[in-house]
Amino acid sequence: MSFFHNLGQLIRRDRDLSKIAIIDLGSEGEPREISYAALDAMTNGVARAIRRRGFARGDRIAILSANCAEYVAAYFGIMRAGLVAVPVNYRFPPKMIDFVIRDAGTKLVFCDRERRAHCPPDLPTVSFDDQTDDGFNQFLDRGSFAEIIPTPNEPAMFLYTSGSSGVPKGVVLSHQSHIWVLETRLAGRDLSRQRYLIAAPFYHMNALALAKLAIAAYSTIVLLPSFNARRYIEAIGHYRCSWLTAVPPMIAMILREAALLAATDLSSVEFVRMGSAPVSQSLMSSVKRALPRAAVTNAYGTTEAGPVVFGPHPDGLPVPETSVGFPHPQVQLRLVACEDKNATQGVLEMKCPAIMLGYYNRPDVPAPITPDGFYVTGDVFHRDEDGFYYFVGRFDDMFNSGGENIYPGEVERMLERHAGVSQAAVVPIDDEIKGQKPVAFIIPEAGCDPSADDIKQFALANAPAYQHPRFVWFVDKLPLASTNKIDRAALRRLAEQWVRKTR
Repeated sequence: MSFFHNLGQLIRRDRDLSKIAIIDLGSEGEPREISYAALDAMTNGVARAIRRRGFARGDRIAILSANCAEYVAAYFGIMRAGLVAVPVNYRFPPKMIDFVIRDAGTKLVFCDRERRAHCPPDLPTVSFDDQTDDGFNQFLDRGSFAEIIPTPNEPAMFLYTSGSSGVPKGVVLSHQSHIWVLETRLAGRDLSRQRYLIAAPFYHMNALALAKLAIAAYSTIVLLPSFNARRYIEAIGHYRCSWLTAVPPMIAMILREAALLAATDLSSVEFVRMGSAPVSQSLMSSVKRALPRAAVTNAYGTTEAGPVVFGPHPDGLPVPETSVGFPHPQVQLRLVACEDKNATQGVLEMKCPAIMLGYYNRPDVPAPITPDGFYVTGDVFHRDEDGFYYFVGRFDDMFNSGGENIYPGEVERMLERHAGVSQAAVVPIDDEIKGQKPVAFIIPEAGCDPSADDIKQFALANAPAYQHPRFVWFVDKLPLASTNKIDRAALRRLAEQWVRKTR
């Protein structure tokens, strides 16, 4: 029988509620320590205030803010009251923020001071850091509140896609779907002593799922308002964080702070979970050198179907470093190639209780769910002879060069095996003969000075000729999208611009 019924009520009241739930590092003064009792009281205050103001069960309420403890309380309080939480990507341009808030049919917006100007002027707002009558503390209605028990498939939250390939889509997720995620991740494990460092934004599944896991596990969150490599490292050392989770570009930026890493005690770190983007062999090796005591996991998950997909091998075989693991026993997976039903490489389709209810208000977009209930991820994977899976790349990122399919992630991992390469990003440019051809942006390894010809010759020696980058540019950093993944659209624009200069 499930212990949890509502995603907004994950606090075990049979525990000592004086324990610190969140250490909030976002304030200008001293860090704030919020106990489980205080977080529970804030969450109840949000739920009571929402209902007092006349908002009804199923209404949508948006959150537009950097990470803070109030964000967590608002997120839980909205769902505890039976309403739908809509975290909004504050890095979207203003017009896209307005679109998301209106597309969801939002009735109220929680925000911070910096993003208040981006809230639609015709909607009521509650500011987390405002001490006026419109501020969060004044909004709260203190007192007890019994959480609403959701009906089967009742929505708990809308999470909007990045919009990188068009208009953002609202992914509708139920209470039951992510309660299953929590209970599956917690099964047989006591995580209460862990300290989770969260710097990824709460509008992203990566951070939200970790926050819910931490609270349900009765552990402590060390919370940064946003990602900054130096502050991240300092937080690990000062607050003895034991569990890190981040997308690979964030980890790569941390590793470039070599002097600070060397001067910081990182011995508290026990787990590193990298996900939401491919992990190269060189990055995995670098993380293990920097954090030799930590178990490092190359994870995979999606907004539409959750973070529980892969796990350890049932026969105890060690997971290869660049693999995402063996299929989780409660998840059904299959690889679908164009004509080969027994393919060892193809688009991943998955079936589990965490799959979304659909895209909100988008009858123009067919739901990527097959008639037999599998979610079509759009991600291409390879499966080896032991049953381990390896991420190849997004099917949407694939391009064709002279009749050959090229997955950028596959080429990047090959280039990152070069001793002088720290990070690589590969994108296509148009070509009159080939249709498209690959080019590469390279961040050199510290103390190394490879040439463009070095990189090209390495590619020709280690991969099919059609994969070698026709142009190579060296950069200090790569542009990141709002999810902290590499912004490939920005790189394509930059590549076309630089190529034109050479003609």
